[in-house]
Amino acid sequence: MIEHLRKPVADTGVTISPVGFGTVKLGRDQQVKYPEAFRIPDDREAASLLAQARELGINLLDTAPAYGSSEERLGHLIADDRASWVICTKVGEEFENGESRFDFTPEHLRFSIERSLKRLGTDYLDMVLVHSSGDDVDIIRRYGCLDVLAELKREGLVRASGMSTKTVEGGILALEQSDCAMVTWNLNEQGERAVLDYARDHGKAILVKKALASGHLCSDGDDPVQTCMDFVFSHAGVSAAVLGTINPDHLRHNVHAVLQAVEKHAA
Repeated sequence: MIEHLRKPVADTGVTISPVGFGTVKLGRDQQVKYPEAFRIPDDREAASLLAQARELGINLLDTAPAYGSSEERLGHLIADDRASWVICTKVGEEFENGESRFDFTPEHLRFSIERSLKRLGTDYLDMVLVHSSGDDVDIIRRYGCLDVLAELKREGLVRASGMSTKTVEGGILALEQSDCAMVTWNLNEQGERAVLDYARDHGKAILVKKALASGHLCSDGDDPVQTCMDFVFSHAGVSAAVLGTINPDHLRHNVHAVLQAVEKHAA
């Protein structure tokens, strides 16, 4: 349905669908910022969601060590179809005993990559983002984390690198040193527009997180999802929106809304 709308991640050779399937709800139900409680899908339900995502043209899977058992479950669920997916995982944040902790040292980043490779049952990771704690610039400069990811790219373990950022300065610095930034961009939160501008002007990729404000829809009207997606994709710098629903009807609706939005702004 949306295969023809895939965009490149800088000059890495990776191409991604305009919708990414966010998988935090496949592995973690504690300390999450959704408006309603949810039950983690069992393997049959998760496999059905992934099959539906593929049928709709989604090739991007977004996961992280901080998403509980998400990586391990994905490794099992896509073992027979690894080549069909672009896997985006992260480094820097751990979620243990109901709490997050951060470690951006080069030693931990390499450990995290090796662990993700094992959990996901693969010998390469398509995209790896630094999972920022908020102080983006200090993280980049103090720890050299993007240099570590660049080295892992040269070793063939990572195809594209970047950072999930929380500040304009950090987002632009990340794009200067890597291929991609993941930023918050929705009708309520537009403070990182300059990062999108930089990506558009320099051929870098942008993944949008919280496009639907983590389930807190930003718009009223007959179709608030469509209104939100129309806004998100009104900026030419946006490559993909990562959406984390586990409701099959919502997944289908989200993809349709993105299709309509992208085609509208391409016209």
